[in-house]
Amino acid sequence: MSGRVAIERWIAWVRLGAAAFALLEVGLFSPDMHPSYRPAEWSLSGAFVAGAIVLLVLARNAPPSWLGPLGFSALLFDVAVVCIYGILFSYEYGNQTRWATILVVVEAALRYGLLGGVLMPVALIGYFALNEWWRAHEFTGPAFVVDRVTFPSGIVLLMGLIVGWLVQRLEHEAAAGLERAAEAERLRDTLGRRVDVLEAANRSARALGSSLEIDQAFGAFIREVRGLVPFERTAIVLVDNNNARTIATAGRGSRDVFPPGSSGPIAGSVLERVVTGEVVVRSDLARLEYPEDSLLVDLGLRSELIAPLLLGARPIGMISLSREQVDAFTEDEVELVALLGRLVATAIQNIRSYEAERNTVEELRRLSALRADFVSLVSHELRSPMAAVIGAARTLQARWRTLNADQREAFLALIADETNRLAALIGDVLDTSRIEAGTFNYRFSDVDLATIVTDAVGAAAIGQDEVRVRADVPEPLPPIRGDAERLRQVLTNLIDNAVKYSPAGDEVAVHARRENGRLLVEVSDHGPGIPFDQQRLIFEKFGRADVAGGSKPGTGLGLFIARSIAEAHGGTILVHSRPESGSTFVLELPATP
Repeated sequence: MSGRVAIERWIAWVRLGAAAFALLEVGLFSPDMHPSYRPAEWSLSGAFVAGAIVLLVLARNAPPSWLGPLGFSALLFDVAVVCIYGILFSYEYGNQTRWATILVVVEAALRYGLLGGVLMPVALIGYFALNEWWRAHEFTGPAFVVDRVTFPSGIVLLMGLIVGWLVQRLEHEAAAGLERAAEAERLRDTLGRRVDVLEAANRSARALGSSLEIDQAFGAFIREVRGLVPFERTAIVLVDNNNARTIATAGRGSRDVFPPGSSGPIAGSVLERVVTGEVVVRSDLARLEYPEDSLLVDLGLRSELIAPLLLGARPIGMISLSREQVDAFTEDEVELVALLGRLVATAIQNIRSYEAERNTVEELRRLSALRADFVSLVSHELRSPMAAVIGAARTLQARWRTLNADQREAFLALIADETNRLAALIGDVLDTSRIEAGTFNYRFSDVDLATIVTDAVGAAAIGQDEVRVRADVPEPLPPIRGDAERLRQVLTNLIDNAVKYSPAGDEVAVHARRENGRLLVEVSDHGPGIPFDQQRLIFEKFGRADVAGGSKPGTGLGLFIARSIAEAHGGTILVHSRPESGSTFVLELPATP
């Protein structure tokens, strides 16, 4: 609209200048004016000046709604003035007044673009014909000349096309410029909003990174986020292999529904979509699309916004916010939470790295303590048999002739037993060292596991007579690829441990069977059992469980060696036990296809 006003005012000033020029032309530069036309020419010039002044005043003060009618009226006024001047000056053959029509063509093109630049010259064709007819009919000179009609008509048409195209082009460029300016303003506003979102997300991420203790960090994070994206419940869940583990919750049901520390499978849950990097907006949880929805609906929650925690391009978990209203999250909130997911992932990773380092330090401290205990234990285990061997050897040396045959046999048997204990102890230490160094050797061949079970049970039964050891192999077992001596070492260790912790007169059962393509050997006793929190410890180096009645002599290396051998065969060793209910150790091995 401001462009139309400017054009109208400019034309009004040009019109006023043209009126002043017309006065000069009539008064000073037309001495041969036809006497009968002079009053009309002066009257026309006066009307032209008056009209120009009126139109200038209207152009400067008229409201915008008048611009259309005012411009069209002004154009008709200018056409009428120019055409009348052309008729009045036609008495002079060759007079140039008719070329003033170029002005009204330009004016029409300025107002109406290419359309005005074409229609005005077409309309002026009749004027040029009338002007030439009037000259030829009223005054001396040649008869009607067609070229004096066609030539000016063509010239003004070309002028109208040029000016009209230029005006239309300028209007297009002006519209494009206005659109670009509006787009720039929209981009500025969008950028401002994004800066605000980024700053808010950074504040929340800084709050989460304010402490390396997850509880303190999450508390600060919740206080910051609650002011940005109000919620009734929020949670941070991490991906752990194929499981989801909740590390922090706040709001409704935070202690009852998926509390911190709880875990579950990813398959079938909404996290299955989130781990692909998708931001999930759920408008109504009452549709019960996933198993966990019913628990959230019972808390009065109806909508949920879930964003992945992205570490680079890798999702490591999700952050969820829930509200009690249906379809409660806006696009800006979705954008903010999606950005939070990226920033929170970095803070969570820092906390996890810190926890991993702390756990490593604690594990190293624990291993150091275990090594110290092991040194003390080995020293004790070595000292006892060595003392027995030395004592028996010195007795035999000093009293060989005075001892009878049975006494000498007893001392020699004691020496043999204690040296066997020493050999076994040293063997365990050497085996552990080789396993850690990766030099523990195996000789694989086709092995009959049933025979190994029978031999190990027989050796255990012969070696002691306080606990019965029974083998149960109800069906033929297929051969497996393995090292027979190493597998015998595993079973001997499991059976010896079961015998060691079984009460006198009790029984140790060894049961072998095939199940789901694997061979299982179960060694069960009725001993004191192993506490659940120590069942992982017993398979570690130097690990020994605290059981009722006290621990038995040993280095804490046997089960570590046994599981290492089982894993080298593609299997493992599991334990099922409860205090006061005995234990069952299960050796699992893959069967040969």
